[in-house]
Parts: sequence; structure tokens; C-alpha cells
Amino acid sequence: MRVGVDLMSIGELERLRARRWFDDYAFAPVELAAAEGLSEERAREFLAGRFAAKEAVLKVFRMGLFQGVAPREIVVARASSGAPEVTLEGAARTAADAAGVRGVDVSITHKGDLVVAVAAAWS
Repeated sequence: MRVGVDLMSIGELERLRARRWFDDYAFAPVELAAAEGLSEERAREFLAGRFAAKEAVLKVFRMGLFQGVAPREIVVARASSGAPEVTLEGAARTAADAAGVRGVDVSITHKGDLVVAVAAAWS
């Protein structure tokens, strides 16, 4: 089993999103579409949670940002239960295979301006 953790502030994500290229690099279309249906405050929290989850998953692969996997290839959608559900696409799937990872689960929590995500992977 492998575990990855990420902590970020919602303000930190806002600074990143100010870069015009960032949303297309970081988020899958389904994630951006889900955020559009939320209030502004909830959308910021939602996207910060998704980005923290992607960073935690990259840590499971023992990788960082800009090391071959675009965060948008780690899709964190919502299962019918409401829990986050990870799908790996493209280079993310290749990285998982290379690391011997067959599946990944994530948990996301928010408190104030902070978001924490934990990823657990199994082989």
C-alpha cells in the first residue's frame, strides 16, 4: 500500500488559477463543469480539494508536478455516494502501472481556508 497527503489553502489555489493556462492543465473538463454548478465559494473549495487530491495521488506515484503527468489526467469525479472517485487517464495510468498501482482512493476534507487530501493506493 502507498499513501500520499497534500495540504493547501484555498487562497493558494486562487493564485495558481490566476494564470490563464492553469485550469486547462490542472482540471479535467468534468471537474470544471461540476464546479460551474456551485456557488463561487463552494466552487473554490471544490477545486482546491480536487487539486490537493491530485497532488496526493502524484505523491503515491512518487512524482511531483511537471514530472510527466498533467494533473488533469488524474480525474477526481463524484461517485453516486458523493465520495470522490479517481480515474487515471493517459500518463497518469502509465505512471500508476509503472509504480505497480492498480487502484487509488482519495479522501478530501476542508476546514476554513485549508484543504487536506489523502490518497491510498493498492497493488
